[in-house]
Amino acid sequence: MSTVASSQSNVVDPRTARKVTLAGCVGIFAELYDNGIFGFMAGTLAAVFFPDSANAVMLVFVGYAISFFFRPLGGIICGHLGDRIGRQRMLVFVIMLISVATAAIGLLPTYAAIGIAAPILLILLRVLQGFSVGGEAAGAMTFLAEHAPPGKRGLYTSYAQIASFLSLLTGTLIAAAMTSGLGAERMQSFGWRIPFLLAIPLGITGLYIRRRISDTPNFTRLQEEGGLARNPLKEAFSSPRHRRAMLLALFIPLMNGSGYYVLFTYMPTFMSKELDFGKVEGLLVTAVSLVAISVAIPFMGALSDKVGRKKVIAGAAIAMALAGVPCYLLIGTGNVALAIVGASVMAVIFAGHTGVIHILLVELFPTRVRYSAYGLGYNISSAVFGGTAPLLMTFLIGQTGDVHIPAYYAVLTALGTLIAVSRVRDRAHEPLHDA
Repeated sequence: MSTVASSQSNVVDPRTARKVTLAGCVGIFAELYDNGIFGFMAGTLAAVFFPDSANAVMLVFVGYAISFFFRPLGGIICGHLGDRIGRQRMLVFVIMLISVATAAIGLLPTYAAIGIAAPILLILLRVLQGFSVGGEAAGAMTFLAEHAPPGKRGLYTSYAQIASFLSLLTGTLIAAAMTSGLGAERMQSFGWRIPFLLAIPLGITGLYIRRRISDTPNFTRLQEEGGLARNPLKEAFSSPRHRRAMLLALFIPLMNGSGYYVLFTYMPTFMSKELDFGKVEGLLVTAVSLVAISVAIPFMGALSDKVGRKKVIAGAAIAMALAGVPCYLLIGTGNVALAIVGASVMAVIFAGHTGVIHILLVELFPTRVRYSAYGLGYNISSAVFGGTAPLLMTFLIGQTGDVHIPAYYAVLTALGTLIAVSRVRDRAHEPLHDA
């Protein structure tokens, strides 16, 4: 099949494009809110589920990290089915799964009520969240990219990243407002449940929207022509080109570890536990930086459509390697205004990575194996370098006493991304290929 045919078949009318974008973004918002609220509530969850432990916060982040190792499984199973029966069906399934798991966390008995069974159930539900997110990331980005008009794939997929960070902002503001309004005692008594129970209306909204959209033109065309892969992941591993692409999908997202999971998810805990900021102050710094990155992301996505994905991601990696330590020094001053400046500068830099990384990975793979292969590489990267990052930061700071560990991690992961992205062929100005 010619790539020209692929490009021509991928044109959608503006109304359909808006519906598709809304479906992708609402689903991403719900998924990432459900996933992120666990990190924002780490301090309170530690008191509720590990009340007698001196390492309670670390144990919560152990549960956070464990769930990430189920992301590749979610990516494999959902990716296989997504390449076989359709992207839309799997996106409906994953949003339903994570919404149920997150709401169930909000209904859990505490350690005081049922003892050790409480944290065990918490971690099991967290595993279901991880499985679901493993199927969401590659599926939603593939869905948006395969619907996007030629020359705008970077911009269209960046909208989903805005949704992901707005979901984190929502979680941050909810956590800050409730912590400030209820106080520590009432938060530990009942308030911690409310952010998790909000998954119910979010999930219902996302499910309703996703059920009303059609599958992508690329998948539908391939299905009609009998061109679907029987075993997408086996096909991907049998090809040297696809194996190399999956390896790149493992290492190019390295900056996610220091960006998404340290700068945003771990930051409120880091600031209150290690830098003696108040909990609300830490959440405020995170909230402002989330606004900054949400504004910057679409500009980076559109820029990548013009100059290419490699240049934007490489530029962001170089900037992070140079600015990581100075920005963390600003955060470490203990001054809220300076901390906001440091975190916001890093957020804008990170936008050049997170706003472009997913479309670059989508473009590495053909339609036949895209969901499976992209999902496997990206989710292994998230598990190894992302989900473990808050736990690693907590452990290393505890062992060394050096609160600048997150800054060093930012520099190292940026350099890793820079090296990996230099090995990619930029396909920003080529149509998506089917095989």
